[in-house]
Parts: sequence; C-alpha cells; structure tokens
Amino acid sequence: MVNQEKLSFIKKDAIQLLKSLKGNETPEWGKMNAQQMIEHLCDAIDDATGINNRKILTPADQLPGFRNFMMSEKEFKPNTKNILMSETPAPVKLAGLNEAIARLENSISRLELYFKDDEHKTIVNPFFGELNFEENIQLLHKHFSHHLRQFKLID
Repeated sequence: MVNQEKLSFIKKDAIQLLKSLKGNETPEWGKMNAQQMIEHLCDAIDDATGINNRKILTPADQLPGFRNFMMSEKEFKPNTKNILMSETPAPVKLAGLNEAIARLENSISRLELYFKDDEHKTIVNPFFGELNFEENIQLLHKHFSHHLRQFKLID
C-alpha cells in the first residue's frame, strides 16, 4: 500500500518548496545548482517509470542491504556518490527553474499514470533492483528529502 503522506509530500510539499528557490542558492554540499538538482530529480522519476531503461548496477549479493536501507527511514548522507553522474554536473537542459519545476510536476503525474492500473508492476532501478509503485514512492521521498536538505528547504 502506497504511503499517501509520502506521495503527497512529493506531489505538493516538495514542489512548493522548490518553487521558493531563486536559482542562486549555494547548496550545503555537492556541485549541482538548484536547476541541475531539479532536473536530476526529473531523471530519478524517469528511472521510476522506465523511461531511462536502466540495468541493475548493484551486485546481487548487496541488493538486500541496499533495499533494506531504501525501505528504512535513514537519510541519504550528504555527498552520497551516484556512479551514474560525473564529477561535473550535467549542463541544464531547460530554460529556467520554472520550466524545470513544470517538467518535474509532469513527470510525477506520468509516474502516477504509469502505475495507475497496477501498483505491483515493477521497474528496474539501477541501485535497488525491481521496484513497484510503493517502493518507488519510498525511494523518491528519500531522494527528494535529501535534495531539499541540500538546498536548506527542510531540516
């Protein structure tokens, strides 16, 4: 059963917080600027809907531990490495913050539509394996919270 509170946080609270960004904020850690971070969250949702068509990168013997962490309430640590990202953040693709946030909102709607008829179907996440809707929402909530903390939008 999908945690409606976490889904609502992603759909509403996080979006409202992101809309408060001006674009010139200095993050607490990392090299991404605000727009790069929002576009990165769009990529994470594209992973959750299968658009990026990823393969599992985590060794099979490590997947249970990764999944246990994912399903826990433990936070991602600052500067958590993502092997899919280079040391230099990707250049922005969109015209500005507002366009990036609009794309993020569209991506969230697309995610809900993707799982609307079957919350149990799964998509491959490169780090955590096959995830259903509930598991994707858990991971996205954790991921969004990580980046909101990065930009001092939540504690």
